[in-house]
Amino acid sequence: MPSKSAPSPTTTPESPASTASPAPQPAPAKQDGRKRRWHEHKIARREELVDGTIAAIRVRGHDIGMDEIAAEIGVSKTVLYRYFTDKNDLTTATMMRYVERILAPRIYAAVGEDLDEYELTRVAIAAYVETVASDPEVYLYVMSNSSSASRDVVADSERMIAELVATVLGERLRLLEMDSGGSVPWAYGIVGGIQLATHWWISNKSMTAEDLIDYLTMMTWGGLTGIASAAGSPVRFKSQPHPLRRDDREESDEVAE
Repeated sequence: MPSKSAPSPTTTPESPASTASPAPQPAPAKQDGRKRRWHEHKIARREELVDGTIAAIRVRGHDIGMDEIAAEIGVSKTVLYRYFTDKNDLTTATMMRYVERILAPRIYAAVGEDLDEYELTRVAIAAYVETVASDPEVYLYVMSNSSSASRDVVADSERMIAELVATVLGERLRLLEMDSGGSVPWAYGIVGGIQLATHWWISNKSMTAEDLIDYLTMMTWGGLTGIASAAGSPVRFKSQPHPLRRDDREESDEVAE
């Protein structure tokens, strides 16, 4: 008699193969989504609070404290500290906002105008002075509450403007077939001088903004014409005489009058 073959194994609902639970899958997506939404909310809320801080400084002045900022915005100081580690953090964020949204766009717009060299010089200086003059309390708040971080923001803004000026100055000199090798130090000297003079002026207002612009334009344009007279060449500049006197043509005109 033929032998009975062993029954083929079958998988039943009770067998280990069917009862083994699938390997647990981590669910980072939901957690990552929550983190991303919180991060986006925090950024948006910080920006709102910085805008509120700038508005509060304009109302209460640059000596405003955290309690006054919170009161003016309409939040508790605890809320401010939820989004900013301390006053320095808020000051740095305020400075960055001021540079990115107010100062830099006006400077870029001024320097980007299609003007001759003299008018471009005056317009760029006027843009800086008038921007500071239009928000003196915000400017003084940032400068008088400067931590190392906010000083870095100030330095970065000065560097950004100086590099922009260096680019424009270099292009103009090359178009005139002059030596543009000094464009960067000249630009830093121009920006640094204007920034420091404007800081002095905004702290005491001993002259009008128009007078300050006139004096700074005279100084800057005098430097630029000196550079042009030597075609941008230090060698040629050093070989020239340097008398400190008025132009002979102006003296002749005065005698004729």
